[in-house]
Amino acid sequence: MTSWFNRRVHRVALKNSRWLSVPLVVFFSFVGSLSIAQNQSNNDTTKTLNEVVVNAYQYNRSLKETPVAIGLVTQNELNRFSTTSVVSAMNTIPGVRMEERSPGSYRFSVRGSTLRSPFGIREVKFYWNGLPFTDGGGNTYLNLLDFDAFGRAEIVKGPGASLYGAGTGGVVLLNNPFANQNQIQVSVNGGSFGLQRYQLSSTFGNSKAKFFVNYAHQQADGYRHQSAMQRDAVNAEGKFSLSEKSLLQASLFYTDLYYQTPGGLTLSQYNADPQQARPSSKTAAGAVQQQAAVFNKTIYAALNFERQWQRNFSTRIGAYGAYTDFTNPSILNYERRTENNFGGRTDTQYEIEKSEWKVKFTAGAEYQHFYSPLTDYGNRSGVKDTVQTDDRLTSDMALAFVQAEFSFPKKFYLTLGSSGNFINYKFERLAGTPSGNYQRKFDPVVSPRLALIKKFSESFSAFGSIAKGFSAPSLAEVRPSSGVYNNTLSPEQGINYELGIRGSVFRNFSFDVVGYDFELTQSIVSEKNIYNADYFVNAGRTSKKGAEVALAFQKALSSRAISFFKVWIAYTLTNYKFTNYQHDGVNYSGNRWTGSPLNTLVAGIDLNFLKHFYWNATTNYVDCIPLNDANSIYASSYFLIGSRLGYKTVFSGKTGFEIFAGVDNALDQRYSLGNDLNAAAGRYFNAAATRNFYFGLKIIPRLK
Repeated sequence: MTSWFNRRVHRVALKNSRWLSVPLVVFFSFVGSLSIAQNQSNNDTTKTLNEVVVNAYQYNRSLKETPVAIGLVTQNELNRFSTTSVVSAMNTIPGVRMEERSPGSYRFSVRGSTLRSPFGIREVKFYWNGLPFTDGGGNTYLNLLDFDAFGRAEIVKGPGASLYGAGTGGVVLLNNPFANQNQIQVSVNGGSFGLQRYQLSSTFGNSKAKFFVNYAHQQADGYRHQSAMQRDAVNAEGKFSLSEKSLLQASLFYTDLYYQTPGGLTLSQYNADPQQARPSSKTAAGAVQQQAAVFNKTIYAALNFERQWQRNFSTRIGAYGAYTDFTNPSILNYERRTENNFGGRTDTQYEIEKSEWKVKFTAGAEYQHFYSPLTDYGNRSGVKDTVQTDDRLTSDMALAFVQAEFSFPKKFYLTLGSSGNFINYKFERLAGTPSGNYQRKFDPVVSPRLALIKKFSESFSAFGSIAKGFSAPSLAEVRPSSGVYNNTLSPEQGINYELGIRGSVFRNFSFDVVGYDFELTQSIVSEKNIYNADYFVNAGRTSKKGAEVALAFQKALSSRAISFFKVWIAYTLTNYKFTNYQHDGVNYSGNRWTGSPLNTLVAGIDLNFLKHFYWNATTNYVDCIPLNDANSIYASSYFLIGSRLGYKTVFSGKTGFEIFAGVDNALDQRYSLGNDLNAAAGRYFNAAATRNFYFGLKIIPRLK
């Protein structure tokens, strides 16, 4: 494996020498000189970065010692915006793009576009409390989780196959919120376009057993016709200290989600009336007539057990199960399916520590099973008609991984890791054409990763990494909405090169800068047939070069007028192109990658003032976006401004109180979000909400 990896890295490195012309040794020498200059100007600079512990790749180390491009979404980021959606908070992270096509309908990408995800999430693998949240078919229902089910998100940018399996975009580690003390939380939210949310949660227990229970109801009418949503969600967590060395964690959620799907508009329809749903035509009924919507009822349960055998030896093992009841009356058909998921993950860590160096070994495995009966009917005005197809889909995914983390003198940290990935799909058609049974056993994929970080001081570090990523086609891609099973779709694979620096200057200014080059082969892209149903093809080779920059200046002040001030910027460059792609006799080589803006800039200001007041303002610029592979039509660039003003206090030393109000799209921009890429008949556009307001009230009584 090592010799193969070295040969492959050498070939690709030569091919991309113009992009990666600086060897690692020169890179580290250069940033070392920067560090020396910085130390000379700061002398006895103390720790200038917050001690954020990163769990990704099992590091459990501070961010300054972690050789990976990562974005952290904490309660601070979540609470800068409306507490009804995580979209705006996720978009503060460079390299991350999250869209809400209509209330409750999410798309999410990391270092990519939404070209593989007409709806939903692909290429990115999600974990919830350490266990897979992305199902065994490759899909993630992120819209099932209520806002208060999120406590923290670690977004690993770039391929994470060496430890997490399939996914060329990245990995997202979600954790539930646990308050430090026992408390109850009651909140009420409202806003424009019929937005309402009511939430009740409680954290209670002691050092032996701690519990978190949350219930929330949310509904909205939506900006467009046929875009209403309603969600009832309950989630519960429990942590049990079985002994000084053993911990058991249980997770459970149930969500009943309903949201309408208004469909895409042509440019003329979008300009004439952006609020309209896709209208009826001579050949097809519209979204309102077909009552296009999604009904999703899902229950998910998981158990995690951790055992610290010795100070340097530990094991974690977990299992989960999920069941989904899914109904989707769409413009084309009426889909009914159920999904059965179960799986587990385990890892063992062992540390060896010597006088001048130490190493931590991690070895583990993961398994996921997915089974789904799926039946398509005709849709007659929202009522299922005759059977069109009746299918059975099955997948089995297995992952085995090993990793070694070395801590050397002079504060060098080296990571060597690799995984073996095994995927098997089965498809059976019981009714409809063409009938038959198919099985696809993908060739095993070995995914190595090499990463090195040098910590020059407590306020400056630099890192580089080389990793292989791959992403097998999801079941929704081999059996898409067109209903035609594709047994020849290949996984996309590639080598990712990455260099980055992070740290702080003069105690108050922090920076995190990353550049990368990801050369993909067999890229998977979505196309549309004449009925606007999705199907997927491999697009040959794709070049993804990019940069991510996060800068922040923050300062705590002793003034009563202003006690805290922060200004921050997040910039993303995505220079993505097809390098060798032909489809239906047309050569798209050299064109920009469909669905990705070249530049994205998000900036914000945070103020705490007059002891109990706070104010946040956020701006978001997104460059124009190519909507088809030919680059013949683009979605216009847009510039958004949002703001939130609030008052927060504690009554009698034990009851927290907060009230806030805010505005999104304050300039009342008309723009399209969640575009339908490569859409038939030019139906690309999904109009986003105009200027809208929200408000909220939160009461948190603390318990004894």
